[in-house]
Amino acid sequence: MSTAQQHLVTSQDEITELYGAPDEAVKVKAIPQLDEHCRAFIALSPFVAVATVGEDGTCDASPRGGVPGFCDVVGPGTLVLPDEPGNRRLDTVRNIVATGRIGLLFMIPGMRETLRVNGRATISRDPELLERYRNGRKPPIAAIVVETDEAYLHCAKAFIRSKLWEPSAWPERDGLAAPARIWRDHMALADMSVEDIEAYVEDDYANNLRWGDR
Repeated sequence: MSTAQQHLVTSQDEITELYGAPDEAVKVKAIPQLDEHCRAFIALSPFVAVATVGEDGTCDASPRGGVPGFCDVVGPGTLVLPDEPGNRRLDTVRNIVATGRIGLLFMIPGMRETLRVNGRATISRDPELLERYRNGRKPPIAAIVVETDEAYLHCAKAFIRSKLWEPSAWPERDGLAAPARIWRDHMALADMSVEDIEAYVEDDYANNLRWGDR
């Protein structure tokens, strides 16, 4: 056995021994449904990170955003996330169809605490449901419907450490290439210039943020 393997944590008992047991308050803070506090938090949130897992164990985390409250709480244990257009990889949708498991992390700009929601998800194309999210255009193709298993407010330690909402602490980007250059290199687009990719991306952002009148 290698030295590295000797130091791996491989059992639940080792985890408890290494980190210690959680306080009772931490264990009981998770609630099975979305109470008035959760609903108020979601109504103010313009951004959520969506975590899913595929049938083969492949994991994915995807950012979703919209105007505050774009994720709609329709019952004490149910919320709806309209599926806006993306890059058509559809990792989230495919994983949900395969396993039906989902984890959500809601954020409010400037607030250090986050709201975590875990549960069971389905993909709905119910016309009456989708019509609710038309907003002057064609309704989305589908919506993610989440039945809550647990919800809880997550403490601010990660945001305090990262100083995420403090512009004075944000790192300089001198060593980071422009996104168009990164896409060009990752996709081996030797026949396209960085400027061509930037123009394509800006056009996509300008015209495909919502489902259009197709």
